[in-house]
Amino acid sequence: MTYLIDSDVLIEAKDRHYAFDFCPGFWDWILQQHVLRVVFSVKAIGDELKAGNDQLAVWTAKQGSKFFLPEDAKTVAAMAVVAKAVSNMTVNKAPYTPAALNQFMSSGDYRLISHAKAHGHVVVTHEVGQKGSNQPSLKRLKIPDVCNAVGVDCISPFRLLRDEGAKLVI
Repeated sequence: MTYLIDSDVLIEAKDRHYAFDFCPGFWDWILQQHVLRVVFSVKAIGDELKAGNDQLAVWTAKQGSKFFLPEDAKTVAAMAVVAKAVSNMTVNKAPYTPAALNQFMSSGDYRLISHAKAHGHVVVTHEVGQKGSNQPSLKRLKIPDVCNAVGVDCISPFRLLRDEGAKLVI
């Protein structure tokens, strides 16, 4: 199984649960799994992270295109499939706002899901879909909802850690 990590996984890790200063084991595990060809992300996500001015931006820059995969022909072809599915998505039978669609289509999320679709990978994110939400919104597409619409598996980072048997111990 190959997993593609969304930016929010790395941002939340840096800011909360697995900060570089007290949980370097998380970052070591990510890189170990990358060497084993299990964990990656995409260039568009890397570009978003490098735009920051923090330790995560430095970490991201060190990983380069081997970790943050560039778009290939299969991904570009899958982008059309994802775009079509997104344009047909609704919440409670109401279409998303044009601004929400434009925001998604210009995001790293669009490229992340397209790459996963093209190559049969699993997307890893902290985002939770609109289904079952008490207050679904037409203003922002959520990664799990788009993944569901195009037949891409989507899991939380905690499930990734469990499924892959991560052990962050001293």
